[in-house]
Amino acid sequence: MAILKVARLGHPVLRQVAKPVPPEEIRSPEVQRLIDDMVETMREYDGAGLAANQVHTLRAIAVIEVLANPRYPDAPHIPLTVVINPVVTPIGEETEDGWEGCLSVPDLRGVVPRYRSIRLECYDRDAQKVSLIAKDFFARVIQHESDHLRGTVYLDRMRDFSTLSHIAEWNKHWLGIREQAD
Repeated sequence: MAILKVARLGHPVLRQVAKPVPPEEIRSPEVQRLIDDMVETMREYDGAGLAANQVHTLRAIAVIEVLANPRYPDAPHIPLTVVINPVVTPIGEETEDGWEGCLSVPDLRGVVPRYRSIRLECYDRDAQKVSLIAKDFFARVIQHESDHLRGTVYLDRMRDFSTLSHIAEWNKHWLGIREQAD
């Protein structure tokens, strides 16, 4: 396994749409190695998720995990989830504003509206079809990573840039005012 280089805001790969992975290729050594490297990279940088675009690979793959993560001390635990070719469908129209950050937009956070409940349909790393309902924080992370695969970053979803904050200022002035959910 290897830690991959994470693209930062401004790199064109973050604005490109990832290509679907044919189901028959999911179990290939190449795709499995990419998934393993993405998991290692996400863990190295204490991310809650990582999309393939962020590591310069235009494949519709994302990994998600939150287990005793120092960047998200109050977040509910999310077991390792591999998402391939995701289709995200909102359940209802209820949205919630929450704080988000991104490994590709280092040292910044901002408030982003997201659907509170979604249906995720995708493949897992074993090429098995998955259909699940996610709510709240898990739904937020799925939407964030799925956006990456469509060439969208969380800044594109912000309605009010007055909340966009450097992490040091966020810790000093915003932490605790609104519940952290990124």
